[in-house]
Formats: sequence, C-alpha cells, structure tokens
Amino acid sequence: MQRSGKVKLPAGKKVAVNIGVDFDAASVWMGTFDRFSPAYLSRGEFCAEVGAPRLLQLFCKYGITTTWCIPGHTIDTHMEVCREIVAAGHEICHHGYAHENPTHMSYEEEEEILLRGFAALDRLGVKPRGYRSPAWDYSPNTLKLLEKHGFSYDSSLMGNDLHPYRPREVVEINMDKANVFGPPSRIVEIPVSWYLDDFPTQEYVIGGAEGMRSTQEVFERWRDIFDYACDHEEGACYVLTTHPQTIGRAHNIQMLEKLIQHMESRGAWFATLGEIYDAYTDNEADASSS
Repeated sequence: MQRSGKVKLPAGKKVAVNIGVDFDAASVWMGTFDRFSPAYLSRGEFCAEVGAPRLLQLFCKYGITTTWCIPGHTIDTHMEVCREIVAAGHEICHHGYAHENPTHMSYEEEEEILLRGFAALDRLGVKPRGYRSPAWDYSPNTLKLLEKHGFSYDSSLMGNDLHPYRPREVVEINMDKANVFGPPSRIVEIPVSWYLDDFPTQEYVIGGAEGMRSTQEVFERWRDIFDYACDHEEGACYVLTTHPQTIGRAHNIQMLEKLIQHMESRGAWFATLGEIYDAYTDNEADASSS
C-alpha cells in the first residue's frame, strides 16, 4: 500500500498551502509546445517582465513565501528577475533546463538535462532541495536520478491529492496481470493536480488549451478543494500551481488575491514545499512512535 502521511501544522492552522510558481517564460513554448514564433516568445517575455513582478508584489502584500520552479533556460535568460525572486526569500526548485519532457529520454539524456539545470541554478547561487518535472511526468529512470542527485522531495506526481507520500517505481507494468510496485522511495512526493493548475483553463494555446474559462469558475473549484481539506483532512497540504504568464494576467491575479484572502480567513499556513517537507511525517512512523 501507499505510504502517505501528515503535515504538522503550526498552532491554529488548518491546511498547509503551497503557492507554486512555475516560472517557465519562453521555455514552455519551446521545450513543450515546439513553438518558436515571435508571438509565442513574447508571451514568455510577458511572463518575466510583467507576470513575475506582479506576483512578487502580491506575495509581499500578504507576507507569503512561495516556491518558484524555474527552468535553467529562464534563469539564464532572465537572471535579474530570478535574483529578485531569491532576494525576496522565495524557495527555488529544479525544473529542467528548457522545459523538456523526460518521459522518453534515456538515462544519460535525462541526467544531462538535470546537470544542465543544476549548472544554471548554481549561477543563481541556489542549491535546490526539490524537483518538479516540466511535464509533470517521469521516465522509468527519473526517481532513480532524483535519489542519486540528493533531492529531498519531488512535486510532479498525482498518487494522492491532499497528503504527501513516498513514491514507488512501478517495476512491472502488465495488461494481463497485476502491476508490481517497488519499495517506497526515501524521497517525499508533494503531489500536484491538474485541477489546481491555472494553465489548462486560463492559457489559450492555438489547437490546444481553450484558456478562456471564467475566473469565477476557477476560483470556486480552487476554493472548494481548499475547503474540503479544511473540513475533512487532518494534516493536509494543498499545492496550487501557477504560471506568471497565466496567473499574472490582470483578470487572473485578482482572482488569486481573492483566493488568498479566503484561505487566510480559514487558517491556511502558507508554506514553501521545503517547509512542508520538513513538517511531514509518515503515518507508519507516527504509528510506531505511539
């Protein structure tokens, strides 16, 4: 069975909330969508020059520390903005180099991308504790590589929705009999969800995502998931994933501020992924110590 656990919350707090910022800039268009035209690249420019500063101002207003998952390409292209993020006290995670999908990479190819991302983070003066796959997906080698390179936690998978857990490699994938899991990793998975991501509903992609949904509809879904965690899940974490070129648009950032106000009113603990990792305990460990 899955080994999951709880987050030890500060006194008076109901749910750990991480606002994650995937600061992809142009890399998402190049590395994921294979789009290099000036219009798409200008959306990456908006991400760095407009969206990111708006988010930094909003987080400063509410005293919130967040986690920014930054591809190496963004660091190298927009170093000044990245330095402002670090100076503001936000956490930085490894997020590939040019938003590459590792799913079909060889072990060597995937490790080379990891090393390229580490080199960019080093130029920023950051040693990351956590990783987020640019594709929210793994290759058969990803978990081994994360363990090899000393990551403490990952935030890419979806085996739970409101509780961290220990990811397991599926060592056998079968259509005619049961799949076989390997042992739980030492790495903690702090899970993501497409239902808590701004990009699918709010970012227009020609021939892809519609991106024109009502902000009220998105707000209500994000609020309802948070309220469920408050009311039904002890020691839960709520991981919201945003993108400056998406949530940083005028209509969306007002919706995010409204959500922050609601969460504050119900006792959210706004935390980095690293803080959630530090406050996490396996249920199994809880049982053995009682």
